[in-house]
Amino acid sequence: MGSQKKRPVRLTTQDREELVRVTTTGVRGASMIMRARVLLALDTSVGEVDSKEVIATRLGVSGETLRLVAKRFAETGGDVHATIARKKRDLPPVPSPVTGEVEARLIAMACSQPPQGHARWSLRLLEKHVALVEDIPSLDHSTIGRILKNGTAPSPEEVLDHPATGERTVRSPDGRRPGRLRPAL
Repeated sequence: MGSQKKRPVRLTTQDREELVRVTTTGVRGASMIMRARVLLALDTSVGEVDSKEVIATRLGVSGETLRLVAKRFAETGGDVHATIARKKRDLPPVPSPVTGEVEARLIAMACSQPPQGHARWSLRLLEKHVALVEDIPSLDHSTIGRILKNGTAPSPEEVLDHPATGERTVRSPDGRRPGRLRPAL
């Protein structure tokens, strides 16, 4: 009963009707429906409220969930929609350091000749060389592997405006070399 005395939930008739509509009709997220049921159970405007343990058992949630929903209701100033909806992010998502140009430069490096003493480029070797290049952000070998495995990346020639050096040719996404016709079936 402590949180109910500290942060009592008093709903208007209109808010109650809206919460009942959220819990009984339409397609909504399970967490939204759960928070709406908690608000309805904690509402003191319709009479005496059961204890926290009874409400938690009846709704199948923890006592902490009851406390957090009541706290959020108080923080939003009694706004029912803000309480049951998902929280907005405090910080914007961090943009990926891998852009189209970074992908193309990495692919061009992987298609070039490996350094002296190595037969081929490994992901760990590419990771070391990427760290040495100033205009490419440091990437982990697993990120480099995902970039090289991605079949939708543009070819180095398309992004860097010059052909890759060496005898290797860049294959198209379906595995064919450019200029070759697919045999008739």
